[in-house]
Amino acid sequence: MNVGICGFGTVGSGVLSVLQRNSKIISSRAGSDIFVTHIASRSLKSEIQNKDIKISKDVFDVVDDPDINIVVELIGGYDVSLDLVMRAISNGKHVITANKALIAVHGNKIFEAAENANVIVRYEASVAGGIPIIKALREGLVSNSIEWLAGIINGTGNYILTEMRDKGRAFEDVLVDAQKLGYAEADPTFDVEGIDAAHKLVILSSLAFGIRLDFDACYTEGISSIKSQDINYADELGYQIKHLGITRNTDDGIEMRVHPTLIPKDKLIANVDGVMNAVLIKGDAVGSTLFYGAGAGAEPTASSVISDIVDVVRLCTEDKVINIPPLGKKFDSLNQLQVTHIDDIKSAYYLRIDVDDRPGVLYLITHILSEKGISIEAVLQKEIKNKSLLNSSDHVAVVLITNRTKESTFKSALAKIQELDSVVEQVTSLRVESLE
Repeated sequence: MNVGICGFGTVGSGVLSVLQRNSKIISSRAGSDIFVTHIASRSLKSEIQNKDIKISKDVFDVVDDPDINIVVELIGGYDVSLDLVMRAISNGKHVITANKALIAVHGNKIFEAAENANVIVRYEASVAGGIPIIKALREGLVSNSIEWLAGIINGTGNYILTEMRDKGRAFEDVLVDAQKLGYAEADPTFDVEGIDAAHKLVILSSLAFGIRLDFDACYTEGISSIKSQDINYADELGYQIKHLGITRNTDDGIEMRVHPTLIPKDKLIANVDGVMNAVLIKGDAVGSTLFYGAGAGAEPTASSVISDIVDVVRLCTEDKVINIPPLGKKFDSLNQLQVTHIDDIKSAYYLRIDVDDRPGVLYLITHILSEKGISIEAVLQKEIKNKSLLNSSDHVAVVLITNRTKESTFKSALAKIQELDSVVEQVTSLRVESLE
């Protein structure tokens, strides 16, 4: 089988390196020799020493090459990559991509075209780097009715929150370091505002619940507003703050949301730190399973890309292609479940309310919550250390954890609390999940 690689950056060079280093192992497991015979790169790469590999500057030269059986798309983005993949499919070539944005936004179109053309599309590397989470959901857990999953699926955000917790640093300072270390892009919006995680969660949700991909329906919230004091208060209450992607199958529909979340410190996923990724899945038969590993990097991601290459080779025989549907079900049989609006989900909530230090303030706050039928699980009252921020020495932070309630009800209560004369700053609120 001849492989063409479109895009020869970090991941592309990792794919070639691992394929060459482990060629005997990979070929023996695939049952066929695998050769990279064409690479498209904007500039010639000195590290490509094999004279049998053609080099092109135009990625479409690869998909139009009649000798190529499998096209590996690693250029990223939406527009060119979509045209590239669709042309590869129309040319009868199998496609492997690491492009989570492409799959989350255009996957329905791609998968339907691939099914009609009887070619295979695989995308293991699009979510959680080297963790084989796509195969786990599509094949390993196929006997389970998935109840919910929660994932730390963006290493940059996890690194920032870990540094803020361990070293008491501000978000802005850690972000600068993350950019210097190469964990964050020059424009970090996709990472810190949750867009990258949302792309991945949409894919996981579709696999878990057999629904069409719907990126626009995913609620997305970033971590740029998280303060060190919130991380400290959460720790005192027995929680860690993690940037989670959560999807759940409920009686009202599918929840699909990305946001900062307080989770109990005794959960394994709460102790996933730095740039590592983890996905916790709850199935009715298997119970809870945790998948942990490197979410990015040249060779971890290459590991997933090559596993897809091997899959394609195994599924192709001389006379037919065994085409396992990309989302686990044929495209026209996917479920028609609705995605629940964020206002209709239920969660517990963390509140930090900076108020005047005077009698009766806590009563007013708890009275508003009580009127809305929201009960309180825990309360802290803390003197504000950096009082200069509020230009007063007579302010305290009231920290609450509520029990589960509907988001719209909580927002209504939050608006009334914010209107209190004794509240001196914008109220901070975060969702709390027990992951039970």
